[in-house]
Amino acid sequence: MPEPTEVRLGDDVRLHVETVGPSDADVTAVLLHGWTLDGRSWHRQRAALQEMFGSVRVVTYDARGHGRSSCMALPTATLAQLGDDLAAVLDTVAPTGPVVLVGHSMGGMTIMEYAHRHPDHFSRRTAGLVFVSTTAEGHTHTVYGLSPRIARIIRLAETTGAGVLARCGAWRPPRALLRALRPSIRWMLFGDRCDPTDIRLVTSAVARATLRSIGGFRASIGTQHRLATLAALAHLPAAALVGDRDRLTPPPCAESIAAALPATELTVCPGAGHMLMMERPEEVNAALVGVLRRVLEALPGRQRVDG
Repeated sequence: MPEPTEVRLGDDVRLHVETVGPSDADVTAVLLHGWTLDGRSWHRQRAALQEMFGSVRVVTYDARGHGRSSCMALPTATLAQLGDDLAAVLDTVAPTGPVVLVGHSMGGMTIMEYAHRHPDHFSRRTAGLVFVSTTAEGHTHTVYGLSPRIARIIRLAETTGAGVLARCGAWRPPRALLRALRPSIRWMLFGDRCDPTDIRLVTSAVARATLRSIGGFRASIGTQHRLATLAALAHLPAAALVGDRDRLTPPPCAESIAAALPATELTVCPGAGHMLMMERPEEVNAALVGVLRRVLEALPGRQRVDG
């Protein structure tokens, strides 16, 4: 069973953190969830890593304003702050040893921001990277699977609505509204197939996110550009995955990440949408295991690799 703990940040925001695996593990894998989601979105990856590796510790946590973490002041609803939060979580929960950072959507952007804002800290700690359905170019490639003209209209409405939601504080979306919006959530986040348990988990996660986080993070997510930051990380074992039906971070997003990190293994999943760790857990698990094996094999004196 995951071990829950709490990390209190400098501005008194409390992050809900869960860990599995030995505290003296050779490597720690930190799995970062996407916008409006929470750490539960990685449940299949956490289970797979527990089964395959005895020498890997797995950490998941709910970002500020998400899941079971507390709400925050509106000015801190930024990717820059999430990058700082990641550095603080590592110092508290995994203060020693190499880490592999795994980010979905906003989680991947958080990793990039951490690398940009804390380059020395990042270089000392990070041994591998996995990017799942994410982007280093804000909303450059996001057209929701529609024509560019319609996408611009949707983006204008979305950003306007985000500004309103950001001022609603710690309130959470009404569950009745989310049930009514479930078909739209399914269309936006999933590809050709969707397990009913997955859409229920996603809807449950959105119901736990504060309106401030739903609206507040939108601006920095749309404007972040970190390809230059990624280019400096080309020496790290890395993987990038994307679904070819992803309406939020379509294949050009992953292709640009792979271009910035030439050694990255790029996987495009046919028929899949934005929620790859649920829609294509085998592919995501395989990419994560591949990076972890490379990291473990590179450890001094390492004789064998689990799994």
